Amino acid sequence: MVVSYTPLTDKLFKQFSTLVYQQTGIFLKPEKKELLNARLGKRLRHCKISSFKEYYDYVLNDGSGEELIHLIDVVSTNFTSFFREKTHFDYLSSTVLKEFAAKGHSGDYRVWSAACSSGEEPYTLSIILNEFAAQAQRFRFAIHATDISTKVLAIAQKGVYAEDKVQTVPQGLLKRYFQRGKGRSEGYIKVKKELSQPITFQRFNLMDQYPWQGELDVIFCRNVMIYFNRETQQQLVDKFYTCLRPGGHLFIGHSESLTSINHRFQQVTTTGYKK
Repeated sequence: MVVSYTPLTDKLFKQFSTLVYQQTGIFLKPEKKELLNARLGKRLRHCKISSFKEYYDYVLNDGSGEELIHLIDVVSTNFTSFFREKTHFDYLSSTVLKEFAAKGHSGDYRVWSAACSSGEEPYTLSIILNEFAAQAQRFRFAIHATDISTKVLAIAQKGVYAEDKVQTVPQGLLKRYFQRGKGRSEGYIKVKKELSQPITFQRFNLMDQYPWQGELDVIFCRNVMIYFNRETQQQLVDKFYTCLRPGGHLFIGHSESLTSINHRFQQVTTTGYKK
């Protein structure tokens, strides 16, 4: 039986929007009302709840916080791909890593994929860093991969993708770092251990306190700030600056810009910045 709901009212949309903003910093514009109406309808059916008002109260009164996580999963946009916005990875490989090696630094090279979605970005970073490590002596690295959505993190941690998802990976790298499924797993690709081992996946809210004060070499936070208002963007950029070591790099999405934000970064490439 198909259950129909009274459409989301403007008042309730504003209440949901305020809750999401308070918890995540994501700003839902009024034109997102119909999208939220459709996505929440699926969640209501799953929870066997009969109205949006009842669901809103349910989220507020859920002491475990689990339903709030599901709500955040609903509003999160998680489009990504391997080697997305490839110029960033090219610049990391050709310039950033070579500068790091030339200065004779030692210790782990630490990278943060700050909105890792279903894992394509951190695995791409692992490919770049593995390739560099094969040429550079004593180069070690660790990748922190975080996202607010538990749904996409579960996909990322499995590291299994349909073959059409890896079409942007060069064939040589595909053979080196991925394993093709056979039998019941035919049509799927799994990342190999050397690709997944350096990555730590963790749920993390960008509004929370950051534990990496002056410890990171590179931060990728791409196509995320477009969902925040200017005040929240300013807070994020300030936090990113504090997390980076001197000379560290921040990469944001090609559709994003820091021009309207007061920041201390030096722009070094297309939507790429240096501390």
